[in-house]
Amino acid sequence: MNESEFNQRVDNTLEQIEEVLDEAETDLDVINNGGVLTVICENKSQVILTRQTPVKQLWLAARSGGFHFDFDGKTWVRDSDGAPLNGVLQEILSEQAGEPFNFDL
Repeated sequence: MNESEFNQRVDNTLEQIEEVLDEAETDLDVINNGGVLTVICENKSQVILTRQTPVKQLWLAARSGGFHFDFDGKTWVRDSDGAPLNGVLQEILSEQAGEPFNFDL
C-alpha cells in the first residue's frame, strides 16, 4: 500500500468511527483533526487514534495502554496479536464511556 492509499484508508476509518460515535447516547466530544481522532468521554477520559504514516500504522491510546494497528488487506489488526481494531475499540470505548458500541470497520 502506498502512502496515498494508506492516508485514504485511515481517513475513511476515522470517519466511520466518528459516525458511530456521533450516534452515541453518551455525551462524547469527538474531534477529528488532521489524522488525529480524539474522543473525550463524560468522565474526561480520552481515546486517541492517530495516523502514523512513516510506519503505515494506526495508533490507539487509551487508559488501558497504547496499541498499534496494521492494515492486513482487509481490516486493521493489532500488531501484537492480530486482534481487529473494531473489537479492541468496542471494548475500550465501552469501558471508558460506559456504553456499548458496535464498530463495523
